[in-house]
Amino acid sequence: MSFEEEKKSLKERFEALIATEDKLQISDFLNHLNISDVADLVHDLPEYETNIIASMSLHRAASVFKIIDLSAQKRVIRDLPPNIMAALLNELPPDDRTDFLEELPSSVVRELIKLLDPEQRRITLSLLGYPENSIGRLMTPDYVYVYPDNTIEEVFATIRKHGKDSETINVIYVINDKGELLDDIRIRDFILSAPDKKVSELMDGRVVGLHPEDDQETAADVFKMNNRVALPVVSTSNKLLGIVTIDDILWVASEEFSEDIQKIGGTQALDQPYLETPILRLFKKRITWLVVLFVGEMLTATAMKFFEAEIAKAVVLVLFVPLIISSGGNSGSQASTLIIQAMAVGEIHLRDWWKVMRREIISGLLLGTVLGVIGFLRIAVWHSVAPTVYGEHWMALGFTVAITLLGVVLWGTLSGSMLPMILKRLGADPAVSSAPFVATLVDVTGLVIYFSVAFLILSGRLL
Repeated sequence: MSFEEEKKSLKERFEALIATEDKLQISDFLNHLNISDVADLVHDLPEYETNIIASMSLHRAASVFKIIDLSAQKRVIRDLPPNIMAALLNELPPDDRTDFLEELPSSVVRELIKLLDPEQRRITLSLLGYPENSIGRLMTPDYVYVYPDNTIEEVFATIRKHGKDSETINVIYVINDKGELLDDIRIRDFILSAPDKKVSELMDGRVVGLHPEDDQETAADVFKMNNRVALPVVSTSNKLLGIVTIDDILWVASEEFSEDIQKIGGTQALDQPYLETPILRLFKKRITWLVVLFVGEMLTATAMKFFEAEIAKAVVLVLFVPLIISSGGNSGSQASTLIIQAMAVGEIHLRDWWKVMRREIISGLLLGTVLGVIGFLRIAVWHSVAPTVYGEHWMALGFTVAITLLGVVLWGTLSGSMLPMILKRLGADPAVSSAPFVATLVDVTGLVIYFSVAFLILSGRLL
């Protein structure tokens, strides 16, 4: 049975159970499904999403709630009975609860925080106190820590006592009496050690930590470089404040990727799913860039006006304007997309600007040469079929188009590759240098290059 067939069968079985209105059977059915399967049911059957969450055991309901879409989370919280809503919020891991609350209006957050137990309220307010998009918003205080003079046997006793409430026990943290982080040790190292061995004998001091004010995107790079499933978060005085786990970082990476794709497409990043975004807000997100690009394209008319005399003498030049500006814009869009993506995943840094420029110069020359040859051949072939179209100076016109294509494509690749790096150097988001923005820039400059080359080559002939 295929994946889609399994989903369909699961959906049909659940709908059949709903029809029976047997709450015990429904609860038993949901509690024996994989968490991801329940999340699929929530997505496929939005009319039952609140019933699904309310019918499950509290721990499993929290596990499902934290992985469903934000829009579904909001509806579930709105429709749940107050007692179940309070229990669910208290059951959520602190980092997931904070991630949810920061997406809500402040008035709603204030009311929901009142439902939390005193300890959970303290933790939540502490996490919400950190800057938005900082590591502090992602960290959880649920972790297992031990001391250097503990034996391995004592470590396992600690794990058995506190591990159930911990976000992860893959890594155990070693602190001193002041609460300062000394080391983090993988669970496998404890398992493979003798019971009477001391924790201090396993320590190597090679601990990698984050700070609560660090940017969330930065943490993703640290996770990748150190191959960790969890990282400690420490204060400036090296006090262990909490941990961040890889599942939270994966969500951050997914959100950042979506934002970058939207910006590359020439729009502001959406702060909620497309279908959930009100039309007016969607309009506001898109109109700004469209106006900017439209104004930029107006310069194209200005450039053509500047070369009005040349155009009047050789109207045939106008035939190739779309070809020229589209080739330059396409090459620039290609380059900007490649560079923005490479910068986003850490393949390129600002110090690599010369390497990038050198590669793009070579790429631009090769790409421009190929397109230039094709452009020249197009004119030559057309002239052989209809000699009167381009007249006796067809070859000079062909060289004009070919050389222009080489120059415009080279300029497009350089603009598309360097603009993201310049913006990054100025502290702006490289994704702002979107493909439409680069294409508009190259359109205007492409016309200047085209008519300048035409003036040099065709002067005394067509001009």
